[in-house]
Amino acid sequence: MAKIRVLTVDDSALMRQVLATLLSHDPDIEVVGSAPDPYIAREKIKALNPDVLTLDVEMPKMDGLTFLEKLMRGRPMPVVMVSTLTEAGCETTLRALELGAVDFITKPKIDVQKGMSEVAQDLIDKVKSAAVARIRSPRSQAPNSRSGVESEAFSVTLVCGPEAMLKTTDTIIAIGSSTGGTEAVKDILTALPSNTPPILITQHMPARFTRTWADRLNDLCRMSVKEAEDGDSVLPGHALIAPGGCHMVLDRNGARYTVRVNQDPPVNRHRPSVDVLFDSVARYAGRNSIGVILTGMGGDGAKGLLVMKQAGARTIAQDEATCVVFGMPKEAIKLGGVDKVLPLGDIAGAVMEFVGQR
Repeated sequence: MAKIRVLTVDDSALMRQVLATLLSHDPDIEVVGSAPDPYIAREKIKALNPDVLTLDVEMPKMDGLTFLEKLMRGRPMPVVMVSTLTEAGCETTLRALELGAVDFITKPKIDVQKGMSEVAQDLIDKVKSAAVARIRSPRSQAPNSRSGVESEAFSVTLVCGPEAMLKTTDTIIAIGSSTGGTEAVKDILTALPSNTPPILITQHMPARFTRTWADRLNDLCRMSVKEAEDGDSVLPGHALIAPGGCHMVLDRNGARYTVRVNQDPPVNRHRPSVDVLFDSVARYAGRNSIGVILTGMGGDGAKGLLVMKQAGARTIAQDEATCVVFGMPKEAIKLGGVDKVLPLGDIAGAVMEFVGQR
């Protein structure tokens, strides 16, 4: 099998060297070149034809976002962003994902060599995932609109009106996602009405990024969206997102649902883990729950979705054609934990259909 050819773009010579060294440890990856700015990167992309680009955000001459937008319109290709763990860095990274970047890794602010070594496997996994990802076109319009830039497969039908909401008492909706999930979750949430049953979301994402993402979703959605805090009530019209670096589980005391947030050991190498959320929803909500597994690499959430189905929940997996990476849904389907396999644009409607059947 041919190696994955990677071009690294970063204005720091040290970072370019560190990225090359770490990626080269994997026998399936070849770093074919590097560039200190987007102008040189553009020429090297033409000359070297890499499979994946790692792209810094802050660079001279042209910032990473501007270059990414131009790249995705002129020569779409898999891009993994290299971002700092700052508030501005979180905002910029989320914008990069909207523009079509597949994923991101976080760049340490001090001791770059040691810090990057600690995330070496994550970097390698994300580059490999990017190499097989479906590239989404830049999206400048609302998720439920249609345009020449946005493919028909990613259009989402708005689910609204009182007829969509029946028998909502006690229903809990649990969603799990990873690579490509920030945009997929956004597409689903923005299509749902304000009185949707409570939604719990686990997206593989580092600390600090989840709060920024939740705030962005809250501005876009009819529902209230926030990063979960330990003890938060689970209420209709509200979506809670597992904080980066923490598991989120559903808990129940009598008729009252809450979430608990903890730092128990990673599951499937992830914290937050989708399996952890799904297992808890199966235990406390059972047949009064709906499970949704979306785009993402690996198999986190597959076993948990099966447990939900065995407990009486209705379950949905995103189909291969609309996934950025068809890893998590594929594993869930393989285990037999899925009732329906649907394009992204049909999932919100199917969720509300299941809600009406409760």
